[in-house]
Amino acid sequence: MDADVIVVGAGLAGLVATAEIADAGKKVLLLDQEPEASMGGQAWWSFGGLFLIDSPEQRRMGIKDSKELAWKDWMRTAGFDREEDEDYWGKKWAEAYLDFAAGEKREWLRNLGVRFFPVVSWAERGGYLAEGYGNSLPRFHITWGTGPGLVEPFEKRVREHMNNGRVVYHSRHRVDELMTHNGAVVGVSGSKLAPSHVSRGEESSREIIGDFEYRSEVVLVSSGGIGANFDLIRQNWPSRLGEPPKRMIAGVPAHVDGRMLAITENAAGRIVNRDRMWHYTEGIQNWNPVWPKHGIRILPGPSSIWLDARGQRFPAPNFPGFDTLSTLEAIQKSGYDYSWFILTEKIIEKEFALSGSEQNPDLTNKSITQVLGRVKSGAPAPVQAFKDKGEDFIVADTLEALVSGMNNLVEEKLLNTEHIEKQIRARDLELENKFTEDLQMMALRGARTYFGEKISRVAAPHSILDPKNGPLIAVRLNLLSRKTLGGLQTNLSGAVLNEAGDAIPGLYAAGEVSGFGGGGVHGYRSLEGTFLGGCLFTGRTAGRAIAEKLG
Repeated sequence: MDADVIVVGAGLAGLVATAEIADAGKKVLLLDQEPEASMGGQAWWSFGGLFLIDSPEQRRMGIKDSKELAWKDWMRTAGFDREEDEDYWGKKWAEAYLDFAAGEKREWLRNLGVRFFPVVSWAERGGYLAEGYGNSLPRFHITWGTGPGLVEPFEKRVREHMNNGRVVYHSRHRVDELMTHNGAVVGVSGSKLAPSHVSRGEESSREIIGDFEYRSEVVLVSSGGIGANFDLIRQNWPSRLGEPPKRMIAGVPAHVDGRMLAITENAAGRIVNRDRMWHYTEGIQNWNPVWPKHGIRILPGPSSIWLDARGQRFPAPNFPGFDTLSTLEAIQKSGYDYSWFILTEKIIEKEFALSGSEQNPDLTNKSITQVLGRVKSGAPAPVQAFKDKGEDFIVADTLEALVSGMNNLVEEKLLNTEHIEKQIRARDLELENKFTEDLQMMALRGARTYFGEKISRVAAPHSILDPKNGPLIAVRLNLLSRKTLGGLQTNLSGAVLNEAGDAIPGLYAAGEVSGFGGGGVHGYRSLEGTFLGGCLFTGRTAGRAIAEKLG
């Protein structure tokens, strides 16, 4: 045996599992196809949002949360409808994850040095009835230090074990096969890739310079999803979301290619819920890209006017920040794969945040002084850079000039100034009274009743067409690939199951490759803050189960 356990993938789930196994005294061989600079995977690039239930941060903000309310929100949002088969283990993982999020998750992370920004954000708020999709209240806790701050304690533990010999880490080792014997997984084989000195997230070469073969008692797959593999996304695209998009931008690096899903399937692992995926609708092309087709997601407040490609305002609840997949469906069924925000300078200053650690240097660098600078007038520096340099942004003093710029950008005269002006003026008229029939106006006024939104995320209602609130800004919103909600079906120990529902000896999975637990812990929709949390929970659970099994 070359190791007790081989872990394939050095992202967050892989690091957590490796740390847990090595802490138990077992030897781990950690393999990753990327250079060492990319240790931490997608999680490093993230905003660091985590889903917690009834946290001290929530209570200090006057938020009364409970596991019962979170369970109601999760079940209605997930919409599990394959409970006797593909959703069986996903639902069980959901129940276990909610126990974790309401219980020891926060304390466990705090003991590792993780801290949270004090203002809890309200993501995926639904916009339906009380039994509809979405979070009933704010649960999105931003890690102080964003993604790098969350990766750091686990990378530190792994590196300590690298120094003491319990972990051997090989970068540029691409697994091509899970080796089996008598129905059990007994190791891996693959290709050694040429050394690469690219920076974190940059596309690395696939030049093969050799091969390898390693054996172990257990193999854990933690290789991520399919977010950068547009062909695989289109192949699995659900008809309920309309036609597959012809054009997308990538919210993840090129190495998020989904290769290990098929490789694990070849070793008898069962993939379920292939048609469930999570892509964002508010993507903008990065003016300073790191990876191919690099896109960034706008985390919007609720005030911008959202129009389809022909300039028609989307109906409720397709407002900024309310229901990602509902809006994705509406966009795809419009016949185009992009949409538009129209907003003002006042809105962009208050309501535009950009997802990603590199787009939030104040939070990532844990700078209180920089964070306090957000309350000053003017857009945050990363947002201003996109406004100045991003190809999806148009700024104009008049609506006529703005619409002309929008048409020029897409090289098609789809938008009519008079039609757009009519819709915006109707909305602006609603501001003359505190009463309104416009559901988006109701929503943004309701959002401002929460102190956390009022001070940091929601602009005071104002007329979009009043020049004193300008200039006017239009943003072309692209579809941004991101998460795989289905994956390898696993039991509550993280063991991968075969088509008969039996655990495959010697094979485990954690993180996105397992649908964040059970082959689809989220069902059809996510409540947000649950992707990183799913990596933490599945990595910890599988790691501890493996250590216990090995004795």
